[in-house]
Amino acid sequence: MIDPVIFTIGGFSLRWYGVIVMLGVIAGSLMVERALKHSGENSDTIWDALIWVLPIGILGARLWFVMNATLGGDTRYANDPSEILKVWHGGLHIFGGLLLGGATLLIYLNKNNLDTWLFLDAAGPAVLVGQAIGRIANFINQELYGPPTTLPWGIPITNLANRLTQYKDLIKYPIDTTRFHPTFAYEMLWNFTTAGILLWLSRRYGKQLKPGTIFAGWLIAAGFGRVFIEFFRPDQPKITAWGISYTTIVSALMAIIGAVLLMVRYKAINLSVAEDWEDKYKISTQPKPQEEPEEFIEVPAASRVKKVIKPANKAVAVKKPSAKKVVVQKTTPKKKTTTQTKKSAK
Repeated sequence: MIDPVIFTIGGFSLRWYGVIVMLGVIAGSLMVERALKHSGENSDTIWDALIWVLPIGILGARLWFVMNATLGGDTRYANDPSEILKVWHGGLHIFGGLLLGGATLLIYLNKNNLDTWLFLDAAGPAVLVGQAIGRIANFINQELYGPPTTLPWGIPITNLANRLTQYKDLIKYPIDTTRFHPTFAYEMLWNFTTAGILLWLSRRYGKQLKPGTIFAGWLIAAGFGRVFIEFFRPDQPKITAWGISYTTIVSALMAIIGAVLLMVRYKAINLSVAEDWEDKYKISTQPKPQEEPEEFIEVPAASRVKKVIKPANKAVAVKKPSAKKVVVQKTTPKKKTTTQTKKSAK
């Protein structure tokens, strides 16, 4: 198995868990950036928003995990509150990150007058891909696995400390022969597949889809997939009376909300709150990223050609000279008078 610690310097240890989770965040953010650029929005906005969304999202993910574990009867966080801060030990729940991180994103978008649907649609597939990448860290930590299985793709859990209480009986579950369902891998494959479908829909039918359609598809896919995955998660705290986990209930609600949102967007259900929803994205007037300046070559004045641009399809009124009446005056030649000298006779 892979050592969860990459290296240690003094009291600092760099762990695969943190590195892989951050790779998932970066990959998802790059996908959002590309989607925004494709829509004509300022693609740098996602990196500005991430400054706020990321730390608050991590806080929410940790708090949700602690709350979920405590509801399941885990007392270590109540006995030693300092354990809450030890995120490097693992223990982040995606739902908490989505809740607080998503709320932070909505506040940022509203404050900067940005289209909410545009960013939510861009984030849907990106969250699936980012989460799928993060699941690799669960394999390294030997966590989020399912019950024992005889299937050929079952994985061993060799570290006894990583085994759930019900599987620590080495006589019943020998280390050499016992294999477990790779539940994290099931979710990883589901996320990659559904993200690919949503991306294909957004590219193939982008002009026909109404704002919020891809986001609704993400809610349905993520919710339904997680409900299925929860049946292979014996580590999740369950509601004793119902025999299902708290995460199953939240996942089912996600899928239901996504289905309702989809029906509202396409007028299958009429809600007053949706009357003012736009049918097209509203692209902000923020300045787009500056392109590199073009290079101009100085042309000698002698070789410059003056180009006369004629206005296209512009009617030009031509003033015709008014016809002037020409009067011909007939003149008679003057008679030439001769003076005769009369000679007087003497």
